[in-house]
Amino acid sequence: MIHIAICDDEKHMTDHISALVTDFFRKKNREIRLQTFSSGEELLSCDGQIDILFLDIRMKGMDGMETARKLRAERFRGFLIFITVLKEMVFQSFEVQAYDYLVKPADEKQFGKTMERLYASMCGAREDSLLVQKGYEGRIIPKGEIVFCEIIDRILYLNLTSGEVVDYYGRIENLEAKLDNCFFRCHRSYLINLKHLQGYKNGTAYMDNGKAVPVSRLRSKEFSGVVLQYMKNM
Repeated sequence: MIHIAICDDEKHMTDHISALVTDFFRKKNREIRLQTFSSGEELLSCDGQIDILFLDIRMKGMDGMETARKLRAERFRGFLIFITVLKEMVFQSFEVQAYDYLVKPADEKQFGKTMERLYASMCGAREDSLLVQKGYEGRIIPKGEIVFCEIIDRILYLNLTSGEVVDYYGRIENLEAKLDNCFFRCHRSYLINLKHLQGYKNGTAYMDNGKAVPVSRLRSKEFSGVVLQYMKNM
């Protein structure tokens, strides 16, 4: 499921973008969850996942640019598309890593071009990302942001570069199959990302987030060989 949010203080524009979004993903046969907000303050109070955000720049109260800055500061990593009547504001959009912008009134042709490019980017990004499903919610996590993974009592814990730990029910064998050769099963309960390995000594792998991960005696010889091969290929 793709989580989409639209934030605009003009209801007719929110309704217009909602209709375009719904039609686009219906044709792609993709399920979406759509939320709408009428202000930046209301959007910032939402703690749910957002994969694509359509954000009006000029709004009453907190404007779209300030809202975007706060969202990025809170680690929002989704696709951001500005809705604007002010073309000159577009140059500021680089600051908040905006994907594109739609000039009001957004017509179907303009919207379609932007969304086709964005959808292709999303599909490409998924190859380097992991989809984590927890209950009815899904989250896309770039594999490069995973430092190491640990399983305890059937719960997988993904330790990320940000310091966040994401947990969900699963099997470490299934997770291992989804990851690439940058990851190594150094212990029956641990998978480490070799990109984040800083050192290895006396059966312990030291990661660049300051954490220490055990390497089992049975896997230590293979681990040394894998690390050497990885370093050769860098």
